[in-house]
Amino acid sequence: MATAIYAGSFDPVTYGHLDIIERSSKVVDELVVSVLKNSAKNPLFSVSERVSMLEEVTSHLANVRIDSFDGMLVDYAKKINATVLVRGLRAVTDFEYELQIAQTNHIVNPGVDTIFFSTSLEYSYLSSTIVKEVASYGGDISKFVPEQLRKRVYEKYQERSLKGV
Repeated sequence: MATAIYAGSFDPVTYGHLDIIERSSKVVDELVVSVLKNSAKNPLFSVSERVSMLEEVTSHLANVRIDSFDGMLVDYAKKINATVLVRGLRAVTDFEYELQIAQTNHIVNPGVDTIFFSTSLEYSYLSSTIVKEVASYGGDISKFVPEQLRKRVYEKYQERSLKGV
């Protein structure tokens, strides 16, 4: 088996993300769930907050560790000696994009392969964007986000509202 990376923004982490984390952790020696530091995006949570939330909701998985990175994923993989990238697929449109990225990554670093996990049907519609949209209007996100994170999501929107953002 190998060390794998499941990278993403996780802003916030959803049940769909956790589904992929739990399933992929069963097929690798170590799974590094890594938060991408993307200066081009305006995230709801800081990188350190997202790392903390992921640590909290994955603490029961002994072979999972949480990290963050910036730059190219294949360079990060080389740095931590990972040979597998984990990607989740919700729909055919995800596959087209993810396949292109996987092929590019393999050309840039032939020592890295990508494995795809299709999202469980119960989460196939779910994305962090949907969670944020529903939460921004005060909607119920209990079917989208683990209980221990819900309050934090709502608090972020309250903070933004008070700041006029």
